[in-house]
Amino acid sequence: MSALAHSYVHGVSLTPLLGLTVGQLFDRTAARWPDREALVVRHQNIRWTWRELQQQVDALAAGLIGLGMKPGERIGIWSPNAAEWVVTQFATAKAGLILVNVNPAYRLPELEYALNKVGCKALITATRFKTSDYVAMLHEIAPELKRAAPGELRAARVPDLRLVIRLDEDSDPAMLTFAEVLERGGEAERRRMSELAGELQFDDPINIQFTSGTTGTPKAATLTHHNIVNNAFFVGETMELSEQDRLCIPVPMYHCFGMVLGTLACVAHGATMVFPSEGFDALEVLRSVEAERCTALHGVPTMFIAEIDHPEFKRFDLSSLRTGIIAGAPCAIELMKRLIGEMHLNEITIAYGMTETGPVSFETSVHDPLERRVTTIGRVLPHTEVKIVDPDGRIVPAGTPGELLTRGYCVMPGYWNDPKKTAEAIDQAHWICSGDIATLDAEGYCDIVGRIKDMLIRGGENIFPREIEEFLFTNPKIEDVQVIGVPDPKYGEEVCAWIKLRPGETATQEEIREFCKGKIAHFKIPRYVKFVEEFPMTVTGKIQKYVMRQRMAEELGMAKARTA
Repeated sequence: MSALAHSYVHGVSLTPLLGLTVGQLFDRTAARWPDREALVVRHQNIRWTWRELQQQVDALAAGLIGLGMKPGERIGIWSPNAAEWVVTQFATAKAGLILVNVNPAYRLPELEYALNKVGCKALITATRFKTSDYVAMLHEIAPELKRAAPGELRAARVPDLRLVIRLDEDSDPAMLTFAEVLERGGEAERRRMSELAGELQFDDPINIQFTSGTTGTPKAATLTHHNIVNNAFFVGETMELSEQDRLCIPVPMYHCFGMVLGTLACVAHGATMVFPSEGFDALEVLRSVEAERCTALHGVPTMFIAEIDHPEFKRFDLSSLRTGIIAGAPCAIELMKRLIGEMHLNEITIAYGMTETGPVSFETSVHDPLERRVTTIGRVLPHTEVKIVDPDGRIVPAGTPGELLTRGYCVMPGYWNDPKKTAEAIDQAHWICSGDIATLDAEGYCDIVGRIKDMLIRGGENIFPREIEEFLFTNPKIEDVQVIGVPDPKYGEEVCAWIKLRPGETATQEEIREFCKGKIAHFKIPRYVKFVEEFPMTVTGKIQKYVMRQRMAEELGMAKARTA
């Protein structure tokens, strides 16, 4: 690649895009490696070959067709990680149904909004997860379930919903069980499934994911077969995944990380999918990697920190590991070095993107020098374009910070039934805004400097929290740190650091500030330091800085009130 003069890159590749639907990709892999292990779900004691997984997938697809579901209709899944989630992912694709991922943490208002926003006709649900009683919530949102036959629900609050399918075997006269649906499809339904394989188009929408918006209601990002099949394929290519690999997937399936970079990437390359538990459990991840001899491991930074700092970490043999993906949030340089040095993840990659881009646009290569893998998010993926622009939309010189925009096969067609929000996100030339501040160097490597919304301005100085976080990570007492801006009457904003110390360590606010003096600019030194045991975060492990800002504003407001 020639040196970049300005911040535009195009992922040139001799490897063509795949013109396949999700179902065609799945069937191709099952035909190629029918007897190799495809899926291991340890908490359900399930171990299936590709042939056995295909039998489950085809049975569910035929069963859904038998229930009268038609291509293009929406079907939700509300469940933690389970074998049924994987089966549903590929069965709905083969039946031409649009799978709607419902966050396992959703409560009633969020569930009602999601089902109505996209007009879900059916919902596959777990019984419960953690403190959530899903079945009880469904009866509350749709009391009509008590007197409705399966498939004939008419509920005032969720008027499009007709059918609820339970993953367990408990009897409920208004619902079908997953096992019952598997038995619904006969020869006619299987013939129809085969016909659909030739009728469905790879540009058809196949998946809806709700973005975890920090303000307003979540947006329903709509992805096509083409978006996610090719993203999964090229992400796997960058990791050099093959049928010899075994990927441990502790990230949630309802998110792109689990179902695109996890299961679909495995399907694209014949690798084995290994699920350690229904929700993230650091100890179960370590046990699964050792017992299953996993070669790859996915996670967000907080997950990897929990694993590597687990009290029993040193007793596990993790020498089988070589690669994986760390994504979802910025990865500190010191953490990356520990993953390579202590977890044998010598070829781990950093991936960056957004749900709306299917999701990955940048990824480090297993062949990138260590410095590049710990200080950048790599280079643009094949067949993807990226530019960095100033506030006026003009491309900036290489090395200059600006907003990152993406264009290519990976960009979603839009938000479901929301042309206004689609137009706000995607311009007429089909560039989508990320909201991230980034730089591109002369060789095309990208660095995420921060979020436009996270950047704070103290007395006219632009401050990027990640720079301060990277510095504080070099303090041996600090396990994790998040930096935010909080309101200040004199400077507009002040720097605040939330710090999680390593087990057994103690520190004071003044000690942290002294550590910074003379090493970073005075205006970057945190005025406020808050020691915490955990950070507010989403189910996928993304830190919710807006919650942190709200809490600090409240704390500071109360402090002023008490001293007034």
